[in-house]
Formats: sequence, C-alpha cells, structure tokens
Amino acid sequence: MYEEITTGSRTRRTLTGTAHLAAAMKLDGALIIGLALIAGYGMVVLYSASGQSLPTVIRAGGHLLMGAIAMFVLAQVNPNLLRRSSPWLYLFGVVLLLVVDAMGYIGKGAQRWLDLGILRFQPSELMKLAVPMICAWFLQERPLPPTTSTLLVLAGLVLVPVGLVVLQPDLGTAALIAIAGSLVIVMAGLSMRIIAGLGIIGAAGAWFGWAFMHDYQRKRVLTFLDPSTDRLGAGYHIIQSQIAIGSGGVFGKGWMHGSQAQLQFLPERSTDFIFAVIGEEFGLLGLVLLLLLYAFVVARALFLAMQTQDTYARLLASSLALTFFVYVFINAGMVSGLLPVVGVPLPLVSYGGSSMVTLLAGFGILMSLYSHRKLMGS
Repeated sequence: MYEEITTGSRTRRTLTGTAHLAAAMKLDGALIIGLALIAGYGMVVLYSASGQSLPTVIRAGGHLLMGAIAMFVLAQVNPNLLRRSSPWLYLFGVVLLLVVDAMGYIGKGAQRWLDLGILRFQPSELMKLAVPMICAWFLQERPLPPTTSTLLVLAGLVLVPVGLVVLQPDLGTAALIAIAGSLVIVMAGLSMRIIAGLGIIGAAGAWFGWAFMHDYQRKRVLTFLDPSTDRLGAGYHIIQSQIAIGSGGVFGKGWMHGSQAQLQFLPERSTDFIFAVIGEEFGLLGLVLLLLLYAFVVARALFLAMQTQDTYARLLASSLALTFFVYVFINAGMVSGLLPVVGVPLPLVSYGGSSMVTLLAGFGILMSLYSHRKLMGS
C-alpha cells in the first residue's frame, strides 16, 4: 500500500495508486479486501448450496451491490451528520416497527416486513444500526463510566425496539439489536460488578419470559439441550447440520458434492445453515479459512475503531466491529449445536438481502468515523 521514494539522503513513504484512490474515497483498502474475499467465498458456496441456482446467485449479487453502494455512500458522510441524525433515525425506526406490528406483511408465520409494492424490507434491520447510534449519541456528553440513571435510560432505548421486534416474532434479530446496544454500553466502561448483576437479571428475565414464548421457540431451546428428543421435528435441523459438518472431515467432499446439501437433507442450506454446507463440501480447512477471513475483518475493524478520537465515534465504531463478530459467533455456534437455533445468518455468505445491506452499511459508517476522525467535533 506504500512505496518508498528516495530523494538524495532522504526517504519518504507515499501511498500507492490503489491505496491513494481508496483513501480519497474514504474507504479502507484492507477492510474492503477482507470483505470482498468473504463475499466472493460466499458466492461460490451459495451456488452449490442453492442447488446450482444461478438466479439465486444473481439476486444475492444484487443485494451485495446494494450493500456496497450503501457502504460507499455512508463512508463519504461527515460523522457529525451521523451524530446529529442518530435520534431521528432511531425514532423513525421505532415508528416503522409500530407500523409493522400493526399492518406488516406476514411471511413464514411472522409479521416482519413492510411491503412497498416494488420491494419488501425489514425495519428491524435498520434498528441494528439505529440502536448503537442512539446509545453512542446519548453517552457522548455524559461522564463515563455511565451512572445508574444513565443506564436506566439506555436500557429503555434498547428495550423498546427489542420488545417490538419480539412481538413480530423475531428472537434472532431482537437478540442482535440488544447485543449491538449493549456493546456500546460495555465499551463505555461498564464495571464487571454491574455486568454480573445484569447477567443475573437477564437469567431471571429469561426464566420469567419462558411463559410468554411461542411453542416453536420453546422447542428450539429444548432441542438445543437434547436434539434427539425430536429427531424428525424441531431437532431435525441441528442433527442434519452436525451430520453434514462431521461427514466433511478435514478436506471435505468437494464443491457441489455434499450429500446432505445436494440431496436436500439439510434444511435452510442457503440461509441460516450454509455454514454446514461449507463444512461438508470444503471440510475443516474450508471452515478455518473462512473463520480466518472473518478474524481479519474483525481485527481490522477494531483497529480502525481504536484510531477514532471522539466518544461517539469510538463507541459506535467498536460496537459495529464487535457486532459483526457476534453474527459469526452465533451462526457458527447454532449450526454446530453449541447455541440454540435463533435464525441469525452467516455474514456476507448466507442468502438474504436486508441483512447483507445492513452489514455493509455498518462498515460504511465505521470507515466514515475513521477517515473523518480529525474533523469530529468541528
């Protein structure tokens, strides 16, 4: 990314042409490369997982293009504009969630979408960005670590959209929204004593919330503890997923040669369970390669977040970077049987438009916070 130019006895480093172009466009070259490699890997896997469906891959490519455009546009936005718009974006998102709960489009037994005729989208995806933005905005002018009164307000800001998403019902997205907001609060210097206390309250809340869960949600928890209790029902997904990953061994069965995926034993193989397809067809080495790419992206994103010089930017950028890691952790954990199945896609690999656009938009915001770091507060 740099080249050395020697003039007399002096040597100076300058950006190469590609790196200079990326910097001029407010983009981080290393992060872009990491994201592009993951997306390219995902397209290859998706072609196989979808049963060699070229239209599915083309639609996924369209979603990826929309996400890339959103990332580029947001990377150019001055962070001060992002900061000022945070409360308005949050209020707009809450209003959309109320509209969804009242008259949203119903699909697969859930009322999660707004149908605008030419497209459908999930307002809950917007809250994955709006919640950490409002939390960072609220904390920027307040003493850190946050006081008890500040924590109560933050809890309300997080729980309102989380509750509206739970009503849809969509526990996976609700959990991700809660985690995105919680990461901002933790990065603000929350003490371990308070974190432990909140953990106890959360455990008690989960026990209390059991009575309000839908039957299929209860089954997910019970089959997580013992999938064999319902092999052909709620436990079928995880059993087939574990078979697929285990049968792949170290080197895998080969691209488009995975029996669990190609013979359609594995449900949701192009969306939530695509991680199992990678394990079956590319083996342990394929999974490790993907996880290394994810680790690189997360590490680079955290590095950019640490370079920011403003409370709002630092808290928001850190939350966006760590939320990406949480996506990977939850999906890999649920597919391998280490976590309950909650419907969280594998970032930039699983088929899904709203999620992909939201993720890349988040990276656009992160790069804006980094590239404009010397202008924050002006």
